[in-house]
Amino acid sequence: MQIHALDKTNVIQDVQLSDHLNHAVTQGRRSDFVLLLTLLSANVTVTTPTNPPYPKISTDSNLRESLSLPAPERLSATEIDYHLSVKQTNMFYHSGIISVRLNHCISPSALHFPVFETHNLDENVYHNLSEHQRSKIANENNKIAELNPIDLYNQLIISKRFQEFYYQA
Repeated sequence: MQIHALDKTNVIQDVQLSDHLNHAVTQGRRSDFVLLLTLLSANVTVTTPTNPPYPKISTDSNLRESLSLPAPERLSATEIDYHLSVKQTNMFYHSGIISVRLNHCISPSALHFPVFETHNLDENVYHNLSEHQRSKIANENNKIAELNPIDLYNQLIISKRFQEFYYQA
């Protein structure tokens, strides 16, 4: 019984790969050329190529968790931040600046407090408007909200059908 091992026989010869090598060089396929050259070497039967594992993708939350860092400060305030700032103000009047700084380190407040419900107007402009003008702006914004783009197609079809009935009558 005769046993053949890959390391004792040269399965691949340069005569077998000559055309493929030439085409790989002329067409600029570097990866194919390198693969064919490694098939010709004797070391290919001894070692197996291994690819390095892909690096683990580290996100901001994973890094914060592994380094035990607190949550980042929010850039823009929400309604909770307004309540938090009121709480910090009361702490300042009752306990002093040290307790406010400690509370800020434990639960940081936002860096920017935008004005809410001014209907995209500057705060000074909105507060200089009369009550009648403010209510008028609020009603106009409600009418704009009624024009829902999801229902726009249905509204157009309904209006088209009414126009067709109007012209037939």
